[in-house]
Amino acid sequence: MPDGLLSGVRLLDLTNVLAGPYCAYQFALLGADVIKVEAPGGDLARALGADEALNRAGMGASFLAQNAGKRSVVLDLKDAGDRAAFLDLVRSADALVENFRPGVMDRLGLGPDALRAVNPRLVYCAISGFGQTGPMRGNPAYDQIVQGLSGVMSITGTADVAPLRAGYPVADTLGGMVGAFAIAAALVRARATGQGAVIDVSMLESMLSAMGWPVSNWLTAGVVPAAMGNDNMTAAPSGTFRTGDGPLNIAANKQEQFVALAGVIGRPDLAEDPRFAGRAARKVHRAALTVEIEAALAGASAADWEARLNAAGVPAGRVLTIPQVLEEAQVTGRAMTHCFDDVPGLDRSLTVLRGGFLVDGQAPAPDRPPPRLGEHQAEVLGAAEGDR
Repeated sequence: MPDGLLSGVRLLDLTNVLAGPYCAYQFALLGADVIKVEAPGGDLARALGADEALNRAGMGASFLAQNAGKRSVVLDLKDAGDRAAFLDLVRSADALVENFRPGVMDRLGLGPDALRAVNPRLVYCAISGFGQTGPMRGNPAYDQIVQGLSGVMSITGTADVAPLRAGYPVADTLGGMVGAFAIAAALVRARATGQGAVIDVSMLESMLSAMGWPVSNWLTAGVVPAAMGNDNMTAAPSGTFRTGDGPLNIAANKQEQFVALAGVIGRPDLAEDPRFAGRAARKVHRAALTVEIEAALAGASAADWEARLNAAGVPAGRVLTIPQVLEEAQVTGRAMTHCFDDVPGLDRSLTVLRGGFLVDGQAPAPDRPPPRLGEHQAEVLGAAEGDR
């Protein structure tokens, strides 16, 4: 976009791997100047991903996923000269995000109090597994650890296979998204008042916040959430169903949707069956209803049923693989991916994901590919960098 929503904002990204880099990537997508401050050796994600050649080159697929649009400098924060260069960057910054273990930045003498003494309007965000306080604050936290502790694994899968982790690092991703939202909110206040902020993001709390429905069922109704596989606990038929060719998600949550579903699949009698006529009864007899629906769905493909059900106002969608969804016209038509044809350090073009929204009808996209380690050292720090 010519004028990103965050143009003029400078954010220092001191983070590694996923939660923090994903947080900072949201700012790069919206036009902020994101400076990735890497330790010697660089972000650990530079060596992570499915392509070993890229890992050896320090441009692993895991790094490429959320570091486009950023500039990279290398600073050893234990070195006096590099610390001075870092403090110069802090003076020019609007925000900073780090995801070290709690206490690391304070031990370096670069914690939020020290940095805000240099720049009172700085928004300082620390993302960690459990937050900066509490008995678990010092525990190492990886995504799977947080998924388990948060309760999400206990309600993922079926009763036979739970607990089961989500198929991607959902705790890291939610922690990064929560951090981005909190930083953006704090920047609004900082621009209005000159007052910075210290933001303490807990991945565990981010997960709990995002599980509002199941958590509320316990807090409010006293019901312990259980693993229900692909079935929706709130309604039936609402889940994944076998068709003549591939699985299909159907969410006939409303009475009129169930009646329409029964008509489309040629079984209007289901809506009159006492076992299925009412919402509560359908939940009790979910298994029997699924047998009846799948028998009817066996006569056509998932794609065919998807079109027919949606046309009748019944929410339905195929279960796609990642390659399949990326080829869907809905995704390509809204420019969900952005391609860089010439990427320094890579022997191929690079396609990355953007954010999940448009701004004024346009798709915000990064303005530069992911950086090589230290690629922007002179550009960011100036020629004096080499003299220190």
